[in-house]
Amino acid sequence: MHRPGHFSSQSDIRAIAELNDRSREIFRQIVESYLATGEPVGSRNLARILPMALSPASIRNVMSDLETAGLIFAPHTSAGRLPTESGLRFFVDAMMEIGDVGREEGARIEAQMKAAASGHTLETALAEASTLLSGVSRGAGVVVTSKSNPSLKHIEFVRLDPARALVVLVGEDGSVENRVLDLPAGLPAGALVEAGNFLNAHIRGKTLTDLKQEVAKGREDMEQQLDTLTARLVEAGLATTVGSADSRQLIIRGQANLLDDLKAAEDLERVRLLFADLETQTDVIDLLTRAESGEGVRIFIGSENKLFSLSGSSMIAAPFRDASQKIVGVLGVIGPTRLNYARIVPMVDYTARVISRILDQNR
Repeated sequence: MHRPGHFSSQSDIRAIAELNDRSREIFRQIVESYLATGEPVGSRNLARILPMALSPASIRNVMSDLETAGLIFAPHTSAGRLPTESGLRFFVDAMMEIGDVGREEGARIEAQMKAAASGHTLETALAEASTLLSGVSRGAGVVVTSKSNPSLKHIEFVRLDPARALVVLVGEDGSVENRVLDLPAGLPAGALVEAGNFLNAHIRGKTLTDLKQEVAKGREDMEQQLDTLTARLVEAGLATTVGSADSRQLIIRGQANLLDDLKAAEDLERVRLLFADLETQTDVIDLLTRAESGEGVRIFIGSENKLFSLSGSSMIAAPFRDASQKIVGVLGVIGPTRLNYARIVPMVDYTARVISRILDQNR
């Protein structure tokens, strides 16, 4: 499969900036046809749909200039042309008209998100956001966020075998998290119960991070109440659960959408490669996290990111914030480069803002 390149020189970029109205309109029609159908468009078809009267020969001359500028390419020996990745980037950045989410659609998104968040965990609302975004695009809805740090309701240590125990943490929001803990040698028989009782006496209304800080500050007091090994168990149990490496979670919904509307064997291969990309969750999380660095929506097209260099896919993503305006996650859509950018960009932006408002209201 031909892989379009990027702008080859400053003169190409200058040529793009200097496109006249006729060239821009022909380029726009090529891109919009590709986004709608995935098919190359030729000069004869363009002559029929252009708002200006131009002969196929004149259109071919303009197409030749656009190809020289690196905006379009011929995928086969046919006369049809498709936008390059650089052409798509230019279209998205300089030519695409993005509207607002309609009032009815906005109200529907808000209602769905609030219903998912009411009485449930944040993860439930984020999963709903991912499902919603997959439904309005031809792609997969994705969300990455820090694992929740809810106020705790109960902590329990459960012995698995002589050398290991399970730390069970129950949040006030109903979430349950388990971690396996290595036990100190020679631990007294009642130490697990004693450690749990000590933590539960200090737990009310505190997050795990709060509890760890309190235990660290009151270490002398703890060592007076507990024997040395049990005190070590308390600290080890908190250390096992706070700041663990898998502190980011990825939610993906609607991957089956990527199998719809396949045009050819090369499309099936592209989707297979994209599925392989999505399975490397660490790379997807890293890419989504890059969207935290800017305001508003970020768009990654094809080989602009090495994760999608083989599958030729795109991602549209926007960060969401908590009540203190701190960015706590990113949501978006991953799919083919012919995503409906004009529709999906405002949807991603609006959904991220709705999630931020929910987080602000639920503080």
